[in-house]
Amino acid sequence: MEQRISLVTLGVRDLQQARKFYEALGWSGAQQPDDEVAFYQAGGIVFGLWAALGGHGAPGVELAHNVRSPEEVDVLLADAERAGGTIIRPAQRAEWGGYTGAFADPEGYVWEVAHNPGWRLADDGSVRLA
Repeated sequence: MEQRISLVTLGVRDLQQARKFYEALGWSGAQQPDDEVAFYQAGGIVFGLWAALGGHGAPGVELAHNVRSPEEVDVLLADAERAGGTIIRPAQRAEWGGYTGAFADPEGYVWEVAHNPGWRLADDGSVRLA
């Protein structure tokens, strides 16, 4: 696993209210591909708001590590499990076109591991919204 975080997502009860709050603070350029999530470019990472009560969002905070291919998702999930983590979402094709799974570390913090063909992942690991 490369030493980086690609995405920090906050699970929110009301996505539109959360967007209004962050935009009032100066955040701009949100990409909202559906009614459950909004993404903001935040330097070399992405900040996301996910409607936690929509059935898919995580309560609290979820970290993400984007990789360059679907195969890397499988490898990293296996590595996490061997290291003592727990697979909480086995890897699978996502409705948004990528490939994703998730593990929890021994303290219960959740990491999504994803290949998103719509985002650019630079050599240095920074991620850019397309």
